[in-house]
Amino acid sequence: MNVLAAGLVDEVAMDVVPVVFGSGKRYFGSIDGQHLLEDPHVVIQGERVLHLRFKIRR
Repeated sequence: MNVLAAGLVDEVAMDVVPVVFGSGKRYFGSIDGQHLLEDPHVVIQGERVLHLRFKIRR
C-alpha cells in the first residue's frame, strides 16, 4: 500500500546532510503518480545539516 496515495501522510520531514552514497533506497518505496509538496513551513539550519518540513498538498 502506498501511504501517500492512501492519504495517510500529512507532512514530510527531511534532514539534509552533505553525504555521498553509492546507492540507496527510495524514501517512500515505489510511488504512482505525482505528489506535490508545499514550500517548507519549517526550515532550521544547523551545523552541517538542514532540517525541512513540508506539508503534503492535496
